[in-house]
Amino acid sequence: MTMLRVIVVCLLLLPTAAVASELGMARLSLIRGDVQIYTEDTGAWVAASINMPLREGDRIWVPEGARTEVHIQGGVYVRVGSASSLDILALQEESYQFYLNGGHAYINNRRGGIDHIQVDTPQSSVGCYDNSLAMIDVARSGATEVAVLKGYAAVETGRGKTRLEAGNALHIGADLTAELTPLAPPDAWENWNRERDRTIAAGNRSLRYIPESLDDYGYELDEYGRWVYVTDYGYCWTPLRVSVGWSPYRLGRWCWIGGDFVWVSYEPWGWLPHHYGRWTFVVNFGWCWVPPPAREVYWAPGYVGWVHTPTHVAWVPLAPGEIYYGRGNYGPRSVNITNVTINRTVIQNFRNVNVRNAVTTVNRNAFVTGRQERVRVKDNPFKGANAEVGPPTAKPTRDAARPVVRTIPPAKRPPERVRRVSVPEIKQERKLVPDEKGSVFRPERPGVAMPVKRVSEPKAKIHEERPAVTPAQPARRQPLLTRGEQKPPAKAPAAIQGRPATQPSPSVPPAQRPPSAAPGRSEAPTSAGSPRTTPHKAQGIREPRWQEPVPVGKPSAPRRDVAPAKPVGQGEPQKVKPEKRKFEQKPQQTVPAPAVK
Repeated sequence: MTMLRVIVVCLLLLPTAAVASELGMARLSLIRGDVQIYTEDTGAWVAASINMPLREGDRIWVPEGARTEVHIQGGVYVRVGSASSLDILALQEESYQFYLNGGHAYINNRRGGIDHIQVDTPQSSVGCYDNSLAMIDVARSGATEVAVLKGYAAVETGRGKTRLEAGNALHIGADLTAELTPLAPPDAWENWNRERDRTIAAGNRSLRYIPESLDDYGYELDEYGRWVYVTDYGYCWTPLRVSVGWSPYRLGRWCWIGGDFVWVSYEPWGWLPHHYGRWTFVVNFGWCWVPPPAREVYWAPGYVGWVHTPTHVAWVPLAPGEIYYGRGNYGPRSVNITNVTINRTVIQNFRNVNVRNAVTTVNRNAFVTGRQERVRVKDNPFKGANAEVGPPTAKPTRDAARPVVRTIPPAKRPPERVRRVSVPEIKQERKLVPDEKGSVFRPERPGVAMPVKRVSEPKAKIHEERPAVTPAQPARRQPLLTRGEQKPPAKAPAAIQGRPATQPSPSVPPAQRPPSAAPGRSEAPTSAGSPRTTPHKAQGIREPRWQEPVPVGKPSAPRRDVAPAKPVGQGEPQKVKPEKRKFEQKPQQTVPAPAVK
């Protein structure tokens, strides 16, 4: 009888645990413009938000002039450009499947990422594997272009399958004819993606303090905060440039996703500290995030303590070691309140309840309808006699499933060709095939080789972002960076403010040259029109915001022994020797004076 009861409890927890595991796999890590999303919970196209978790069946629309990035835990980044539609078909453990109905996508499957990423298009199916970089462009006619920058990809159509190596592009026409060409020169879309890759790879200072499974988020911690030593917990992370009175789980929204309230942070660094670890308040530094131990890395909708009354809903950040009471199983320090009754004395012992401005209270009726405006109450809801543990039990409306309340202009809405796509039908037609030798179009028959015509000259891209590269001076692809490396300092531009780039005269000593000749600097006009010297950040190099951890108490050794790389922009400048030129002396010509009448 006891064994039967255990089995029944495990079966009840399986669906919730599966949803929780899926929600922590993928998110929207970057948004530029009016990006929209369609989910099962919203039932309509709504404005998307950064740090929104993604599930199977979610659809993303990127209108003209917009961009977005899908980050998948494990080191995979899928970026979608303007006028593009991306659907998530499958999110398995080591194999993901997407559908690109139109537009262009950039897939970065870093070393040690995912074994297999399958991107289906109306005419083809592309398989990207570990340690690879690929770009996929789809025209409205169905014509597809696949370019591999690193590694290789397997491309298949109804006519067969071929392996595409790095440095080549495969052009598939609307009639399924295939041409193999060299890579075209990089455009603005490719350069922006490569710069984004270097920014992510350069973030390595926080790797000493977080578990290895959370290394993907190190660059965000480096960019927006610093590490300080706290006596009771070791090295903790605290955000910089936050407003007075800020507290965790305040700047964002509780979104109804998959049958539970999930915190969607509007802060660019908000994914990791709000879904892993705990928070503590330090007098000298304010709120500090305590990373989870390496054996207790579990994603959760939001590590807060919940209470609700007939009139209000309140939450408070959990301190280290405190139990999370929510709907589902989220590791050893969590309790599923679905079938368990919690004593009210437990919530009164939360340590952060006594911190000023730590408890957030909203109206209950407004909360379930999607409006979460704060209200001021006289008494602390966690210490009231009529408070119940957990979020409100009433099922919220569809407005509560919106990640952000914002109106999208009609011109930015998805077109009819995007709205009429059915994700279940696409999943039925295109099966996920992780095996490289398998076939998506002929699953019951052995695959055949695709007939490919080789062309020596590169072709124009389907979606090319201007400014284009002039033929006289072709662009060069910058080298890739792996984790732990830093970008080299940028060189001064050849021409500034429309003036031709010339070498300084050898007769002028280097110390007396103008500041524009200094390595890593350029001149930019001020508002008054006079030139000024700006740092190399204007050339696309991210200025390091790292500050050394400030000790509070006795320091201890960090968890991981990873030596930080040297910050960009520091150190001695490079010494550039002036190029020697030969000057040819020409005889002076005497010009006769004009005749005077």
